[in-house]
Amino acid sequence: MSVIVAQSLHIFGLRSRVANNICYFDEQIIIYPSGNSCVKYHLEQKWQKFIPGSEKSQGMLALAMSPSRRYLAISETVQEKPTITIYELSSVPCKKRKVLSVFDFPVQEFVSLAFSPDSKYLVAQTGPPESNLAYWMWEKQRTMAIAKADIQNNPVYQVSFNPQDNTQVCITGNGIFKLFRYTEGTLKQTNFQRGEPQNYLSHAWLTEDRVMVGTDTGKLFLFESGDLRWETSIERKERPSEVEKDELAHESESLIEFPTASSPDLSSEMLCEAVDQQQASLPQISAIAAYSKGFACSAGPGIVLLFEKTEEKEGYRENREIRIPQDQRSSDPNQSDKQDVMCMCFSPSEETLLISTNKNQLYIFTMSSTEIIKGEPAHFEYLNFPLHSAAITGLDICIRKPLIATCSLDRSVRIWNYETNTLDLYKEYQEEAYAVSLHPTGLYVLVGFSDRLRLMNLLIDDIRTFKDFTVRGCRECTFSNGGHLFAAVNGNVIHIYSTTSFENVNNLKGHNGKVRSVIWSADDNKLISCGTDGAVYEWSLLTGKRESECVLKSCIYSGVAISPDAKIIFAVGSDQTLKEISDSLILCEVPTFDVTYTAIVVSHSGRMVFTGTSVGTIRSMKYPLPVHKEFNEYQGHAGPVTKMSITCDDQFLLTVSEDGCLLIWKVYDKEWRGLKREKEVGYADEVLITKTDMEEKTQVMLELKTRVEELKMENEYQLRLKDMDYNEKMKELTEKFIQEMESLKTKNQVLKAEKEKQELQYREQLSELMEKQSREVQDLESGNNQKLLLEYEKYQELQVKSQRMQEEYEKQLHDMEETKNQALEELTEYYEAKLHEKTTLLEEAQDDARQQLQEFEETKKQIEEDEDREIQEIKIKYERRLWEERESNLRLKGETGIMRKKFNSLQKEIEERSNDIETMRMEQQKLQSVIKSLEKDILGLKREIQERDETIQDKEKRIYDLKKKNQELEKFKFVLDYKIKELKKQIEPRENDIKAMKEQIQEMEGELERFHQQNMQLELNITELRQKLKATDHEMHKEQQKERDMEALVKRFQTDLHNCVGFIQEPKKLKEGIRELYDKYVQQADMVEIVGVDTDLQQEYTRQREHLERNLAMLKKKVVKESEIHRADNVRIMQFLSVNCCPVPVC
Repeated sequence: MSVIVAQSLHIFGLRSRVANNICYFDEQIIIYPSGNSCVKYHLEQKWQKFIPGSEKSQGMLALAMSPSRRYLAISETVQEKPTITIYELSSVPCKKRKVLSVFDFPVQEFVSLAFSPDSKYLVAQTGPPESNLAYWMWEKQRTMAIAKADIQNNPVYQVSFNPQDNTQVCITGNGIFKLFRYTEGTLKQTNFQRGEPQNYLSHAWLTEDRVMVGTDTGKLFLFESGDLRWETSIERKERPSEVEKDELAHESESLIEFPTASSPDLSSEMLCEAVDQQQASLPQISAIAAYSKGFACSAGPGIVLLFEKTEEKEGYRENREIRIPQDQRSSDPNQSDKQDVMCMCFSPSEETLLISTNKNQLYIFTMSSTEIIKGEPAHFEYLNFPLHSAAITGLDICIRKPLIATCSLDRSVRIWNYETNTLDLYKEYQEEAYAVSLHPTGLYVLVGFSDRLRLMNLLIDDIRTFKDFTVRGCRECTFSNGGHLFAAVNGNVIHIYSTTSFENVNNLKGHNGKVRSVIWSADDNKLISCGTDGAVYEWSLLTGKRESECVLKSCIYSGVAISPDAKIIFAVGSDQTLKEISDSLILCEVPTFDVTYTAIVVSHSGRMVFTGTSVGTIRSMKYPLPVHKEFNEYQGHAGPVTKMSITCDDQFLLTVSEDGCLLIWKVYDKEWRGLKREKEVGYADEVLITKTDMEEKTQVMLELKTRVEELKMENEYQLRLKDMDYNEKMKELTEKFIQEMESLKTKNQVLKAEKEKQELQYREQLSELMEKQSREVQDLESGNNQKLLLEYEKYQELQVKSQRMQEEYEKQLHDMEETKNQALEELTEYYEAKLHEKTTLLEEAQDDARQQLQEFEETKKQIEEDEDREIQEIKIKYERRLWEERESNLRLKGETGIMRKKFNSLQKEIEERSNDIETMRMEQQKLQSVIKSLEKDILGLKREIQERDETIQDKEKRIYDLKKKNQELEKFKFVLDYKIKELKKQIEPRENDIKAMKEQIQEMEGELERFHQQNMQLELNITELRQKLKATDHEMHKEQQKERDMEALVKRFQTDLHNCVGFIQEPKKLKEGIRELYDKYVQQADMVEIVGVDTDLQQEYTRQREHLERNLAMLKKKVVKESEIHRADNVRIMQFLSVNCCPVPVC
């Protein structure tokens, strides 16, 4: 197996479409879905821990946290099969407790989940068309009951348990509000809907029998035991600025006459649009959360209302309005707060409220904030920072800083820091951003928008455009590794620009389809590109031509990478293989095993290859590439991976996807050790700032400093005044306390004297009482002794009496037993005689009963015969009636069936028409966007056609001129043929002359070689002198730096001296300040050494400079002389050749 391991470290993003997508694990840890995982995030320490999704998962649909906060249930679709996975959150890392994947009822997906109050049961709601409600004992994987939630295939949005009852369940949906109770193995509905059905979007249990339900028309309903008890409507609330705009719009609209409803000009489409606008103006209550004082609910885009219980039994009143704030960095701040709230959750202590929106944002609000106390308008805050709300199309990193640049279809560009896991900068624009590239220094960013390509500066607090390039719809752009060039793709053409002069250095044309990926070699001499035409080209930047090519028309390439030595190219595309290309040949093809690779990146060491797939997974493998299935695969994203990048030290892997998430991976070797960096070079701390901003900030700093000094003076003065006041008060208080202490001392002495008197009195009284008590005790003892003697005598007499009584009672008992036995014998004789009489009577009665039974049976037979005749007559009569009724019933059933079919067909037609209208609207929007893009392409193509027409006209003119020249040359050729014939006769005498001339030419070539050698020697001397000049320049720069340091030292000395002058009225402080200045800046020995060294360096510098200038002047003179000699020799040779040589005839 592969030894390269990638571990997910941090993720930026949220999946807002997952039901119940935020929940608290404890007061500081929240859980939310991001990518293809759930994230445990600590609010204070900012760390993340991942709960990965199931292998081959196609995305999460719903979450549910148990009330004990011990279990988490996740609804997923794994290989097109619904699955529910329960994780145990208390274990580290989180473990899978149960997986529910086999169901005995039809199901496509689970749209909502909920745990029972004791966490033993799980209820899940399936989506249409099944719409089944399933009730499990999940630990034993036992299905307890299944119920049909809806027959008409309406969507169901939410399911929940009663917080105090395991057997009661509530579901809400479009026209659905039902309460079910589990009894005797079935789920039975316990409520019946009354009134018009509403589109119930959300609900929450306030108590064990009360449910608050919200609709898409801004209505709140309170149901108690299934019956409606209270309702209210929420009106759409707007900001003051929006209200003013609406008033102006109404005023302008009042001047226009609209047709009346009866007018023929008013179509049904206009009426439908008016109804849609009216419904859109109503706030949708898409989320409700209960807390101890009441509940919170969404009230339209960007608004949450807090309701508290009133003193009345069933009423609630609105207490507070909380809004999502406007984003000032957005291109349209008024639109940034218009986000629909998808889910909300209170912390266990109800101190914070957390919400998620449909634009993948997380906001938090502190319930005990001062805004609520003061009654000011309350606003949410970002949980951390704003996230991408659409597919991320671009990703890049730089070398000198730990920065990541991303761009997205949400029209934003964001700069992230992968060391601190924070968002440093972001800005939104009017156009969609397709591609982004960071300069290696991290100070500039290149962004391809739909209308142009922009080079922007990354300032300390802004992204500011510096230069625009007319490259429309740039889908790929990238800086070279050195940063001096950048490539931008326009369709099938790659433009190369200079970063310093902004000139179009080269245009690389050759692709027949759109270019999908571009990458530079390490030395920036080569550029690799791939496109939808199945071509992979290797371009030379020196010549602007292709060096190698590999074309496979059956494959649409999506990504390309290059090895560090620029010898091997890696390409991925639609044919589900990873290709290794070298010298225009495919060396090997590695299969992807039924997955399409969408992106690829190679480490800077060349030993690791990472690929991203169309299902959002990441694969890591070693180089050379494995032939078999030897790679590690990780669950990362919930959509196709669009871009990948690896940091220059091979420590972190960065991936982005169509799900709008940025994922940072830590790369380890097989023993889970981080890969070692070759050179520990720190990141740069420099940032760009404009001169105006710097001046403004320095001005503000100066103003603040002066203000601080003024405040210090004022505070010191106030403190002095307060000290004086407090001293006076202290004196007064001390005097008062001294007087009170003296008075208390006198009182204390008086009280002591009184206390001594009272003590004497109490002692005398005590002695008297003790004597009395002793006397009384003696009297009581003598009396009690006499009483005891009397009682003892009585006790002896009673004992004698009790013995006599026992003897008498024993005699009586013996007599009673004898009399009882005699009575029993007499009774038995009496009752036996009676029993004999009764038996004789019973036999006589049985004989009578037999006779009566015979008579009864005869009468019964006669009666049965009569009744059978009557029953047959009645049966024939009612059978005729029943046959008639059945015929009429069948006829009516047929009519009702026909009517039902007609009604169902009409309903289906209406739904199909509405679906067709929606699809047509979507297609119209898509087509409009396509038309706009095509119109832009047409304009560009028209311009290209005009340019090409002009070039064609120029070429036609050149062709005409060349034809004329060709005719003249043909005439000249005829003349030359005649001359050649004559000159052939004169060739023989001239050949001897040519041989002699050739010998002279060889001698002259030898002389030329000697001259070339001399020139090479002179060039070497010049290069040596240039190197010496560079060294002197380097020393000069060092001296300039020293001079700047001295200037900075002087400035610091001036500031310290200025501060010291402030103590001119205080001689002691002035003396201490001057002494500190002397100790800080004046050191005699150092000064002498510095002066001596400076003078020696200056003398050496001037001497070297004069020597080099003399040498350079001498060399210049030599070069001029030798060039003149060469020129004269060349002129002499050419003259000699022109005189002695004749033109060679052409055969």
